[in-house]
Amino acid sequence: MRQIIIIGSGPAGYTAAIYAARANLKPLLIASSVEAGGELMNTTDVENFPGFPEGVQGPDLMTKMQEQAERFGTEVVYDDVESVDLSGPIKTVTLGGGDVEQALTVIFATGSAYRKLGLSDEERLSGRGVSWCATCDGFFFKGKEIAVIGGGDSAMEEATFLTRFASKVHVIHRKGELRASKIMQERAFANDKIEFIWNSEVVGITGADAVDGLTLRDTVSGTESSLPVGGVFVAIGNDPRTHLVHKQLDLTPEGTIAVAGRSSLTSQAGVFAAGDVIDSSYRQAITAAGSGCAAALDAEHYLSTLPQELLASASEPELV
Repeated sequence: MRQIIIIGSGPAGYTAAIYAARANLKPLLIASSVEAGGELMNTTDVENFPGFPEGVQGPDLMTKMQEQAERFGTEVVYDDVESVDLSGPIKTVTLGGGDVEQALTVIFATGSAYRKLGLSDEERLSGRGVSWCATCDGFFFKGKEIAVIGGGDSAMEEATFLTRFASKVHVIHRKGELRASKIMQERAFANDKIEFIWNSEVVGITGADAVDGLTLRDTVSGTESSLPVGGVFVAIGNDPRTHLVHKQLDLTPEGTIAVAGRSSLTSQAGVFAAGDVIDSSYRQAITAAGSGCAAALDAEHYLSTLPQELLASASEPELV
């Protein structure tokens, strides 16, 4: 049995692992078998993470975080978690490969997934003009004409932010009116750089090595048209990855794991959460890393309150 298991391998997971390992808790970090490293694995230049004045590639940043966690004794397993049992003092984690792990504490750092359009070229051109994060990538579109897809608050926030860099921002919405809050709508309507394309959906993204245009379909008439742009930001929402904890942990109205105040404490003793899976507002690598630190410290404090005989039963499995 382990002292701590961390589920998730993004900035929150690896930061939690660094702190837990330095506290000699010998954490087991379960990274996905296919999506290890989180969303930053799909990001090219990261220029807003402190400590990298020249910027850093997303995959390189995650590799460095993993190396740092492993340096202090974190064990990383590339597998998917099939199910968890969080009841009682001993938590059980069942992996896709059939292994069953137990621990006194579990940190969920499973992140969130941006909703996608479902187009084949969306994946092909990811990081080459297709983005889901304006604050992450907006700088790279200086002077370009770009598009934002969506009609909610997040889309209006993205569009307004991107006017700092782009020459024009086309907001594409499949309906004839926005669902964003009134103040966000007014702010976008008042911006001369934002142009709205109503009753339209994106059915194609074009470009050989980088985005050069979109194919639009009118949702009323069905006619198709082309829109030349140098980039497209998909802002149709995101979904926290909470499927493992449904009916075991309390969730917020936004669908994230509920935690107490600024802590990582969930509704179940010995279970903690960090990163985008608890964050419906910021969703940045640096805020995820900070909450990963908090989760490790909270877990360490919780372990210190447990009976010595229970702590004595938690040790790293012997190597065969």
